[in-house]
Amino acid sequence: MNNQHFLIVPASGIGERMNTKLPKQYLKLDNGLTVLDQTLKTLLNIEQIKGCVVAIAENDTEFTNSAFANHDKLLATAAGGKARFHSVLSALNTLRPFAKDEDWVLVHDAARPCVKASDVIHLIEQLKNHPVGGLLAVKMVDTIKKSSNTVVEKTIDRSLLWQAQTPQMYRFGVLFKALKNVVKNNLTITDEASSIEYLGLESVLVPSSKSNLKITTAEDLDLANFYLKI
Repeated sequence: MNNQHFLIVPASGIGERMNTKLPKQYLKLDNGLTVLDQTLKTLLNIEQIKGCVVAIAENDTEFTNSAFANHDKLLATAAGGKARFHSVLSALNTLRPFAKDEDWVLVHDAARPCVKASDVIHLIEQLKNHPVGGLLAVKMVDTIKKSSNTVVEKTIDRSLLWQAQTPQMYRFGVLFKALKNVVKNNLTITDEASSIEYLGLESVLVPSSKSNLKITTAEDLDLANFYLKI
C-alpha cells in the first residue's frame, strides 16, 4: 500500500530571542527569500510530499506575501496556537480531510531553512515500513556537562545522546493520538517525538546534517546564510 506524505510547518512563533520587529520566519536571507520561503522551497520540491499545511498566527499579515501562499501543494493554512504542539494539532485537524491514519506527516520547523532535501528523502525511505515513525537527528560529538548553578556536576556519556532536528515524521493517526494525549493530560513537550514517548511508542533516529540548524539568534541567521551559499 502506498501511503501519502504530508508536510506541516508550524510558523506562528514570534521569535523573541531575535530582538527584531518581524518574526524570525519572515526575516530575509541573503538570497532574497524569507526564512520560511527558503524552508518551503526545499521541502515542497520533494516529489514524495503531496500536500502542506502551514500554521500561522491569527494576526499574521506576512504569509500572504509569501511566494508559496498560492503553491499547488499548499492545502490550507491553520491557526497557530499558544505552544508549538497546539499549532501542530491545529494543522493536523486541518489536514484530516486529506489524510488517512496510515499516511505520513512530516513536521518541520519554519526556522530550519538549511534542511537538505537529500536528508528528508533519506528519512522517508528509512521509515517507510515503520509502524510509528522517527526524526532527523545528529549524534553529539562535544563533551556534555551537567551543571548546578554553572558548576560542573558531572559529565554525561555523549555516546547515548542525539540532538533532535526536524522533520519529525509520524503516521497521521499515531501523531494525532499522541498530541491529543498531551493536551488531555496537560503535558509539556518541545517536539513531536516527546509526545510519541508519552504513548510508550518507538521513534527511530535517522542521522542528519549538522547544517540543519534552527535559527534562534542573529548569529544563527549568519550561519544559515553561510550554509545556503555552499
